[in-house]
Amino acid sequence: MNPVVKNRQARFSYAIEETFTAGIQLYGTEVKSIREGKANLSDSYCYLTEKGELWVKNLHISEFSLGTYSNHLPLRERKLLLKKNELKKIIKTTKNVGFSIIPLKLYFSKKGWAKLEIGLGRGKKLYDKRASIKERDIDRDTNKEI
Repeated sequence: MNPVVKNRQARFSYAIEETFTAGIQLYGTEVKSIREGKANLSDSYCYLTEKGELWVKNLHISEFSLGTYSNHLPLRERKLLLKKNELKKIIKTTKNVGFSIIPLKLYFSKKGWAKLEIGLGRGKKLYDKRASIKERDIDRDTNKEI
């Protein structure tokens, strides 16, 4: 079974408007570490460059345990691979004030390629977070009664 690394805090802190699936440029030792499930998305974020490229920063992929001198750096910046029309849509949306690009999930596709699901989201206020907690508790209580 393929490991899936999720950013659980992202959906709690942001109201996700739209999601995209992007490929990632990785080294071989990074792919092996992800397959072992040794990755962390909690502090990561995405940003756009002047060239119109999308990069992910602070995506922590632990060093491969059997790696040699050619092992990767755990917190290096990694380029995301998207189609041009998807990049244009992301650029257009992020020009609006308040939108951020958040990594949501890191997984392997059916073909074996590493993919990163990113979302365009707006930060939630404290009262929105409280409402999310309240809805989650109500759903949990109704499922127990059934």
